[in-house]
Amino acid sequence: MQNDHATPRWGSDYLAALLRHIGLEYVALNPGASFRGLHDSLVNYLGDHAPRMLTVLHEEHAVAIAHGYAKVTGRPMGAILHANVGLMHASMAIFDAYCDRVPVLVFGATGPVDTARRRPWIDWLHTSKDQGALVRSFVKWDAEPASLEAARDAVLRARQIATTLPHGPAYVCFDSALQEAPCAAAPALPPLQRYNPPRRPGVADSVARDVARLLYAARRPLILAGRVSRNEEDWRRRVALAEHCGATVLTDVKVGAAFPTRHPLHGAAPGYFMGEDGLAALREADVILSLDWVDLAGTLRSACGADPVPAHVIQISLDQTLHNGYGGEHQGLTGTDTYLMCDPDEFSGQLLEAIRSLGTPRMAPPWDAHSGGARARDAYPHEATHSHATHSDARSDEAAGPDGIPLTVFARTISAHLQRNAPACLIRTNLGWPGGAHPFSHPVDYLGYDGGAGVGSGPGMSVGAALALMGGPRLPVAVLGDGDFLMGVTAFWTAVRYGIPLLVVVANNRSFFNDEVHQEKVAVVRGRPVENKSVGQRLETPEIDIAAMARAQGALAWGPVSAKNELEHALLEAVAAVRSGKVAVIDARVGREYAPAMANALTRGD
Repeated sequence: MQNDHATPRWGSDYLAALLRHIGLEYVALNPGASFRGLHDSLVNYLGDHAPRMLTVLHEEHAVAIAHGYAKVTGRPMGAILHANVGLMHASMAIFDAYCDRVPVLVFGATGPVDTARRRPWIDWLHTSKDQGALVRSFVKWDAEPASLEAARDAVLRARQIATTLPHGPAYVCFDSALQEAPCAAAPALPPLQRYNPPRRPGVADSVARDVARLLYAARRPLILAGRVSRNEEDWRRRVALAEHCGATVLTDVKVGAAFPTRHPLHGAAPGYFMGEDGLAALREADVILSLDWVDLAGTLRSACGADPVPAHVIQISLDQTLHNGYGGEHQGLTGTDTYLMCDPDEFSGQLLEAIRSLGTPRMAPPWDAHSGGARARDAYPHEATHSHATHSDARSDEAAGPDGIPLTVFARTISAHLQRNAPACLIRTNLGWPGGAHPFSHPVDYLGYDGGAGVGSGPGMSVGAALALMGGPRLPVAVLGDGDFLMGVTAFWTAVRYGIPLLVVVANNRSFFNDEVHQEKVAVVRGRPVENKSVGQRLETPEIDIAAMARAQGALAWGPVSAKNELEHALLEAVAAVRSGKVAVIDARVGREYAPAMANALTRGD
């Protein structure tokens, strides 16, 4: 093992030192011959420290772990992928990170570009003329440098671009011949601070004052708090801004916690789709301030249909800088009255200062976050009061239904244990989770979904988030659907291997239930038997032993549990295990249903 100042002997020694230089704490990888030189240098030149290597069992997990890590820290983690085949494996996870606007540094490798240096057969298969083309449509930038000087500049640029707002993944591919060539003269590593991303962009103070006057004069202002930072000071500024102008605030389950959900100004339970209370608030608003809301056009269309939105709509977002013709992650085209290309958190601070000069707060006295606010514990009782074929019914006796624990009971039980073991981080939730089931009072209370709605992302992202939280006070908890768990279960081996504590509760309805709902809709439209909706969807005959699959990765496991008291007992034991440094998985049998807001949204066609 060499020290930081040892002269690199090989190209890969220099590349490994470069990864340390840019501040990477970890790199996740599945071993591959295309980066055997870099692998050796990470171990024998750097001593498997800064960055530390995390072995994964699938390349998709490498990127998903880096994704989850960045959602907590806001900093990039490295993922190393083997040749073109590893990049193909990981492409969905890269797409998720791109859609979620998360900084991830992806490093690839290729067989020798020089055909004369290729080994027979395998190097030809694993060498592409333009490897970055596989993912170019959903990364912010990519490069394939041909020298160590070019590699230095590419890695510095990749870090700078990935961490420039809006964030996203960047990809750099290293030629295996470059890695394995002797390093005759190592290029100098420049001061990192000279290659930092630009400061968060705001607007001119005069523009902030114009918006402040508009918002402060509004009778029914409304703030859509979307993709914002995990920074506590930014969180406090958003709360103060809403209080000063008396704005109703709506939040979104697809992204991380953006506003305290027990605050009296929080207007409706968050969800994957806007519920009826939120849509009514949108229709009544006279000024709507969007802080980089995901799918603003679709949300406004759900509220107003084809009619013009009556409110003055203000959009604060940099997202357009990433829009291209490849996909539709940019969502529908939004008609706005004021569109400011700036960072929503930086703008919120400017707007708060401007609005304070206009008069006293509309909400007085200011809400005390520590008191729990004016809302009762069950902040959104309407989440459990409606009935529909795909709804989670409110059962007064909380008994298990024919398929398992009702989702509302399932979610409330988990929430009670999270609050009892506060502080906790709800890393993500299953698709049917009732949005108002658990309160958020801190930006790291909840991290949101995966951006691209790619099934199988949950396990890797959960491990990455737990890695970022390791050593801190927060209990890391992920609630995953059974399909999501099963597609990525081997990611938990990495958590066990490296002692990353994590609690996973699997909402196991033994079905790809989202598609059952879609098949039901098609059957109704076509006049065909609704009872056939489960064909090709159910995970039965045989049922999969989820607890056994978790134990096979080295985790502790409980279940299946199918009643509230069984879930409570399993949670008590599992939480204690996680507090002692273990990975714990609970297989909870839940009803084949959705919470009302989700079911209503699907019914109306969202």
